[in-house]
Amino acid sequence: MPVDGIEYCTYCTDENGQLQSFDERFARMVSWQEQRSPMTPRDRLESETLAYMATMPAWRDHPRVREAMPAARHA
Repeated sequence: MPVDGIEYCTYCTDENGQLQSFDERFARMVSWQEQRSPMTPRDRLESETLAYMATMPAWRDHPRVREAMPAARHA
């Protein structure tokens, strides 16, 4: 989510403006997806979440995100 003058959006930061842990943010994003699509298998939700996180500056270089994405995306 683009935010003018701020390094990370409020969804990815804690109350002090510090970046949340990857595990916390990932779990929250997957949980949000589960609420929107309760019949979607968990592994698909996780895969889609990782793909989305690959587009976000805060997370695109995280090892779990890079591991989940095809090599062509990192070129």
